[in-house]
Amino acid sequence: MRAFTTALNEEKYMESRLFAALEREVSGIGIGTWQLGADWGEVDPTDAAQTLEAAIESGVTFIDTADVYGDGHSEQFVGQFLASHPGAELTVATKMGRRVPQQAENYTRDNFLAWNDRSRTNLGVDTLDLVQLHCPPSDVIDANETWDWLDAMVDEGRIRAYGVSVETCDQALSAMTRPGCASVQIILNIMRRKPLERVLSRAQETQTAIIARVPLASGLLSGRYTEKTTFAPTDHRTYNRDGSAFDVGETFSGVPFDIGVQASQTFVELCRTFAPADATPAQVALRWILDQPGVTTVIPGARNSEQARGNAAAATLEPLSPEFLSALEALYNENIREHVHNRW
Repeated sequence: MRAFTTALNEEKYMESRLFAALEREVSGIGIGTWQLGADWGEVDPTDAAQTLEAAIESGVTFIDTADVYGDGHSEQFVGQFLASHPGAELTVATKMGRRVPQQAENYTRDNFLAWNDRSRTNLGVDTLDLVQLHCPPSDVIDANETWDWLDAMVDEGRIRAYGVSVETCDQALSAMTRPGCASVQIILNIMRRKPLERVLSRAQETQTAIIARVPLASGLLSGRYTEKTTFAPTDHRTYNRDGSAFDVGETFSGVPFDIGVQASQTFVELCRTFAPADATPAQVALRWILDQPGVTTVIPGARNSEQARGNAAAATLEPLSPEFLSALEALYNENIREHVHNRW
C-alpha cells in the first residue's frame, strides 16, 4: 500500500477561468476562509496570514469569506492581507444575510446596507468585488425586491457584482433567472453530484460563475477520517451533526458520518488504483470538480500553509480518466445517492 504525498509540478501553473460579470479571470482553485474565522477551532493570526500567503504564492487569486465567519474575524484577516499585498490582483468574495434569524422579513434594504457597510469596513475597501446572499430562504431568492436592492448597490458603487450562495439546486436555478446574478455558490463534490444534472449547464448558458464549496465533504474526501474520529468542541462538525446550527447538508455534505467514512475509504482505494502516485485523495477530489464543465472556481479551506499549497497543486493534475470517473459515479450511486440526492 503506497503512501500519498503532496507534489506540485513546477512546470505547470494554476489554471484560470473567466468570471464573466467581473470581466476578469480567477484561479480555478481558490481558498475558503471559514476556518480562519475560528469556527473550526482556534486560529492564530500569524498562521492565518501564512496560510493565505502560501495560497497566493501557489497561484490562488480568489478568496471567499463571509461577515459571520468568526463574527467578522475572517473578513478582517483577509482585509489585512489585502492591505499588505497591494497590486496582487486578488478577487475577494464575501457574503451577507446570516447575522439575523433566517426569515424573509429580515432581508430588508436597510439591513443590506448595514451588512455591506460592515463588510467594507472589515475588508478595508470602498467597493466589494462580489457580495453573495448567504444561503437565504427561498422566498428571498424569489423576491423581485431582493435583486432590485442589489442592483442599486452596484449602481451606488458599493459592490461590483452580486450572487447567491444556495443550499439546493432549485434555489440555484431560480437565482439564475435573474440577469444580474453574477454567481452561484453551491455544494459540489464527489458525494454531492446533483448540480451536474441541470445547474452547471444552466450556468454556462447564462454565464453565471459557479463557486463550488465544501469540495472535500468537510474533510471526508481527504481520506483521513475513521469511525472513531472526533472533532474539537468548537469545531462546527461537532455541533452541527444534527443540523442545529445551519443546514445539515453543510456538514459532511449531508451524508451520515458512518456512511461517509465507509465511502471515503473506498474512494481512497480508488485513488490508489487510478490516480497519479504523487496525488493525494484531497487533490483528486478537487481535480474532479475542476473537470466539471461550468465550474469557475473551487474554494477548499486550509488550516496551514501545507494544506494551501496542496490544494493549489490539484490544478496541476491531469483530468481524471474515464475509468476513474465511472468508478466514482458508481461509488455515489451505490453508497451516497439515497442519502442526499433528493434533499438538495
